[in-house]
Amino acid sequence: MADTLVLRGGTVVDASGSRRADVAIEDGRVAAVGPDLDGGVVLDCGGCVVAPGLVDLHTHLRQPGREEAETVETGSRAAALGGYTAVVAMPNTEPAIDGAAVVREVLELGRAAGLCDVRVAGAITVDRAGERLAPMAEMAALGVRLFTDDGRGVQDARLMRRALEYATGLGVTLAQHCEDEAIAAGGHMHEGAWSSRLGIPGQPAEAEELMVQRDLALARLTGARVHFQHLSTRGSLAMVRRARDEGLPVTAEATTHHFTLTDAVCASYDATYKVNPPLRPDDDVAAVRAGLGDGAIDAIATDHAPHAPHLKELPFDQAPPGMLGLETALALALTELDLPIERVLALLSWQPAAIAGVGDQHGGPVAAGRPANLCVIDQGATWKVEPAKLASRAKNTPYAGRALTGRVRHTVFRGEPIVVDAEACR
Repeated sequence: MADTLVLRGGTVVDASGSRRADVAIEDGRVAAVGPDLDGGVVLDCGGCVVAPGLVDLHTHLRQPGREEAETVETGSRAAALGGYTAVVAMPNTEPAIDGAAVVREVLELGRAAGLCDVRVAGAITVDRAGERLAPMAEMAALGVRLFTDDGRGVQDARLMRRALEYATGLGVTLAQHCEDEAIAAGGHMHEGAWSSRLGIPGQPAEAEELMVQRDLALARLTGARVHFQHLSTRGSLAMVRRARDEGLPVTAEATTHHFTLTDAVCASYDATYKVNPPLRPDDDVAAVRAGLGDGAIDAIATDHAPHAPHLKELPFDQAPPGMLGLETALALALTELDLPIERVLALLSWQPAAIAGVGDQHGGPVAAGRPANLCVIDQGATWKVEPAKLASRAKNTPYAGRALTGRVRHTVFRGEPIVVDAEACR
């Protein structure tokens, strides 16, 4: 019993439903779920939800190449504080994750940090340049299950068709950053009333929607699975709904900033609010919220995109796009979405786990024999976002000073407490 960890006094919530129960953990796995369990180490979960750990499909860890903004270790710590036990690292590093050597490097950095399960998304094309297919087979052999040129969309439709056909044979999923670069060129925010008023060149919603339309056609042609990253417009979501009705094998994610912020915040000219795809008007935000509720959107992703402070202090049209997200995503969903906790957790845990191909380790039922990758959520905790207190090496959160309700109390990864009482253990 001395080696048993018990999560005591909480309400277990997973895809099977909810029930009041303690959770006993031994040797990295759930040993028992039931009332009044004993153990050598007890974590108080009174009044809290005990759930499968969260899974982020879209995390920028910046290593290798941009360690001044984030490292695998600092990003993993931020993830654990946000309740994540698994993240998928995007390939737009320097060098890009477009072959086995860089995949191995990032996976080893994740193992060395030991704070959460760092998985890797491989690039679809060499150096994400959109010209030649990357060696996806050698990356898939190392366990890579998602491929994307995130930060760019694959512009060449013929190349994208070949990639989808190749992916089908490998049993992997391609994820698309939907942006037609010819239409988006020169735009730094959403093209609309606010961009006109502010004098900031914009990119229209059609820059996203045309690529969604194209890739739906390619999914229909090839039968391949397609995952749409950070969808942000009502037109995109309408097309995804129709594709689902047709039976196409497509999934979609939305970010927290696309259901909590509108393009009006760009009136400050603060580059913290610059992101790609850009923040949209109220009607698009309402469409994203509706999609999260009705199933058009499968997952909430953070698109956690840290940047060194001096880069975000540049003028709006010169600053890079991106925002932090790992430590605030759960609380934003609980605070801003009028959804039951079961739906919020589906969007943050077991549905993204299935898309990422990690459902054997993460997001599954809280049951005896399962890996002990869990988070404990205090739905009533209130807190204020303070950039200086975030674990990320960068501080470019758009939510500074914002009061949120709901916070992770504990995170357990492979049976080990990584976060206890909202503080990282290491």
